[in-house]
Amino acid sequence: MGRLPEGEPAPADGALPAGTAADAPFGAYIHVPFCSVRCGYCDFNTYTADELRGATRAGYPGDVAKEIALARTVLGELGPLRPMQTVFFGGGTPTLLPAGDLVAMLEGVTDAFGLAEGAEVTTEANPDSIDAEGLRRLKAGGVTRVSFGMQSAVPHVLAALDRTHDPARVPQVVDWARDAGLEVSLDLIYGAPGESQGDWQRSLDAVVAMEPDHVSAYALIVEEGTALARRIRRGELAAPDDDLQAAMYEAADATLADAGYTWYEISNWARGERVARHNLAYWRGHDWWGFGPGAHSHVGGVRWWNVKHPAAYRDRLLAGASPALAREVLDDETRRVERVLLESRIAEGLAIDVLEPEGRLAVAGLVADGLVDGRAALAGRVIPTLRGRLLADAVVRRLLP
Repeated sequence: MGRLPEGEPAPADGALPAGTAADAPFGAYIHVPFCSVRCGYCDFNTYTADELRGATRAGYPGDVAKEIALARTVLGELGPLRPMQTVFFGGGTPTLLPAGDLVAMLEGVTDAFGLAEGAEVTTEANPDSIDAEGLRRLKAGGVTRVSFGMQSAVPHVLAALDRTHDPARVPQVVDWARDAGLEVSLDLIYGAPGESQGDWQRSLDAVVAMEPDHVSAYALIVEEGTALARRIRRGELAAPDDDLQAAMYEAADATLADAGYTWYEISNWARGERVARHNLAYWRGHDWWGFGPGAHSHVGGVRWWNVKHPAAYRDRLLAGASPALAREVLDDETRRVERVLLESRIAEGLAIDVLEPEGRLAVAGLVADGLVDGRAALAGRVIPTLRGRLLADAVVRRLLP
């Protein structure tokens, strides 16, 4: 699993620096760090049953409740509490917990902060970790949206990713979610070892046939320290091919566009207004509190992250201390650079006047090279073209010389 970043020690009481602004739109991320198996490509902060050592799934909602109380105290010292615009249960596999546990954590957040009218409440789920009754209970408890980790419709691709579900189950859980009244997103990964362009097109066609509200498609990245990285290093599997992944991305964009989906962030497409508002909040630099072990938070230019292991997280909260391990206070230049990095990825784009003079001069060259939309640039915004999305890192390097 990936290492936590460096930073200054976080205070034991979790207090934020005096004068921290707390006026941006606000949301919650609730990390549920449990998985039934560890996928070979994954470096997320997750734990199977035999790795918990001193923590339990059954006790987890109570642990999170303690951090919710802490958050209310810390943020209350900054001014009026803000209602949650979005809540996102991520993992791990949140739906390994009973639906009632997820609802209880949502109720805890709601009681402490309130939910804004029309708030988006999402949970991730594996297709084999939830049933129709569980989805109905989630909807009744206030969840509005479910994001299924489909990854692929092709059995040998799922096997290469160590995914355990039967692809035939995905249409079934989509129907159950829709019957429950939930919005549906499907998450895909492309470029797995042994996956062909034809395999990928088969997955895209399967997604379109299910008519979800939202689709995410991410290129497989080989993270150091994962089982996948070790197998590639030993020569057992081929590393992802950049050219093939680019062709797969182009196929995704074309197939989804033909089916009525519009890209709104490099790896995300939606029908109509069904964008993932929680994820957009990250790309727009809004505030959120991340609950749970290893979760990251951001409020008013202060970013912090919790201890990683569920037992260490629990022990700190039982001792009346913040679970935050370290933090960083972002200066104005760092916040500007991060704004360029994030807003240049989304369809609404980046205001050109955020750039330094040299970066503004680079925009004309990016337009000439077909990486940035010319009309949008004339209107004062940097919006990547399809080619610009494929070369997003190169675009940013030219905007931040």
